Amino acid sequence: MLGTGSAFAKQYYNNNALLHAHGQTVLLDCGITAPLALHRLGKSFSEIDALLISHIHADHVGGMEEFAFQMKFVHKRKVPLYIPAPLIEPLWETTLKGGLMQEELTSLDAYFEVHPLQEGERAFISPGIEVTPIRTKHIPNKASYSFFINDTFFYSADMKFDAGLLNQLVEQGCTKIFHDCQLKPPGAVHATLDQLLTLPASIQERIWLMHYDDTMPQYRGRTGPMQFVEQHKVYSID
Repeated sequence: MLGTGSAFAKQYYNNNALLHAHGQTVLLDCGITAPLALHRLGKSFSEIDALLISHIHADHVGGMEEFAFQMKFVHKRKVPLYIPAPLIEPLWETTLKGGLMQEELTSLDAYFEVHPLQEGERAFISPGIEVTPIRTKHIPNKASYSFFINDTFFYSADMKFDAGLLNQLVEQGCTKIFHDCQLKPPGAVHATLDQLLTLPASIQERIWLMHYDDTMPQYRGRTGPMQFVEQHKVYSID
C-alpha cells in the first residue's frame, strides 16, 4: 500500500496501491501523494509497468501529470493505462489537459497506451492480474469504480455502503475485501465504520479498512473482526 489515507488525511498518504505479480508492478490509482510515497519507499515511476484508475478525484489521479511527464521525457516509454471507458474523456478534458497538453501532445494516448475497461467484464492487465470493474456509488452523477481482482480480492477504491454487493462478492468466492471507511458518520460518499459493523461476521472477517482519516489510531480495537490496512506494508491478496 502506497498510502491508506482519506482525501484530507495528513498523517497518511493518498489511498493508492501497488499490485505485484510475476515480476510486474501495476499502480492502482495515482493520487497527489503517489510520487512522494514511491520516493519514501525507494521506488520510482520507472518501476511501474501499468496503471489502473478507479475514478478521477485528485487523491486518486492527482499524481498522473508528474507520472505522464516522467514517463514521456525521462524514461521515454508509454505505460499501459487501464481505465473504465466512461472515465477516459473526463480524465483528459477536466483533469489532465490543462497541464499535459503541448504542441503535438494533445490527447491521453500521447502519453499512455489507453486500454478501456468495460463494466462487469474481466480484463487481463498484467501477468497474474485480472480485473473486473464494478461501477459503485460514490458521488452522485460521477462515475466511480471498484475492482474485483482475480475473482478473490475486492478493492473498493471509494464507495458508499452496499451490503448487497459485498454479500454477492462473498458468494462468488471473494476471500479478502479492502474497503474504504469513514470512521465517523454520516457516510455521505463513503461507507462508515458503523455501517460496516452491521455486516455479518462472516463478511466482516474478510474486510480490511482503508481510506481513513488521521483519527484512525483511536479506533484500534473498535472495529470488530475487521482490521486496518497500513501504508507501506505488503499484503497477499490470493
